[in-house]
Amino acid sequence: MAPNPTTPDSTAHTAPPLVQPESVGVTRPTRVPGRSRLAVVGVTAAAALILWAILAPLAGITLEAQQGTTMHIGAAQVFFASAAMAFAGWGLLAILERSTFNARNVWTVVAVIACVLSLASPLLNGIDAGAKLGLASLHLVVGAAVILGLRRTALTARQRC
Repeated sequence: MAPNPTTPDSTAHTAPPLVQPESVGVTRPTRVPGRSRLAVVGVTAAAALILWAILAPLAGITLEAQQGTTMHIGAAQVFFASAAMAFAGWGLLAILERSTFNARNVWTVVAVIACVLSLASPLLNGIDAGAKLGLASLHLVVGAAVILGLRRTALTARQRC
């Protein structure tokens, strides 16, 4: 017997409802993974360079550290070091997102510990008090920009699934 086109067939495919009950109130991530994190790298480098420009040329603080020989910290060193740290943080966050359930919190703890430990270098190796404080402030600005910026881009386990 042929199915009647006017009666509903239990095996026929029906279109899903426009609003599914389980998706009400759930928002999808709005970031584009690479672009948001690349912006964090740019903002980190820019913030570090702005602070360097305030400390070195404007305030006249000589940013030098003793690491075997006396090292003068210029704009190029500040730019490359801050960008390298931002990219390293990005890489670690990407690895943790793929391997752990709670990547955002794990990454934040690791990043804060790394930032605090990085303060030992300028405080121990700075030539004078001004250099020590200036270099430590550069470390803190880079750490804050990376931690706050990349933490914002991290997807929760629920958003990744």
